[in-house]
Amino acid sequence: MILELVEFNSPKGWSRAQVAEDAKHVVPKWRANKELLRKHFLLELNGKETGKTGAGVYIWPSVEAAQKAHDEAWRQSVIKRTGAAPTIRYFDLFLLVDNEKGAVTEFPAAAEILIAAA
Repeated sequence: MILELVEFNSPKGWSRAQVAEDAKHVVPKWRANKELLRKHFLLELNGKETGKTGAGVYIWPSVEAAQKAHDEAWRQSVIKRTGAAPTIRYFDLFLLVDNEKGAVTEFPAAAEILIAAA
């Protein structure tokens, strides 16, 4: 399983409420993506500058699925909206503790990450 961390600048001067309202507009897009397993919308907590840095945590079956969803058109839309390119990192999600469900899930090795690191 792949965890993708996408970080970006929130539009300058936007409040948490504005960022949240903007995020709601993309929910249908992400709900329609059948490869996406889960997406978390995040805002950095940093004293007076809460909301300056936003992030998305995505759970995907593969790096290929993540890259397909975050293509150049998507990247350009982030730049247009925020004034800067997002940063993207991929992680091999190998173990998940889910206390809400009372479950622990272990995932097999993420082959794409192992190959890319070699």
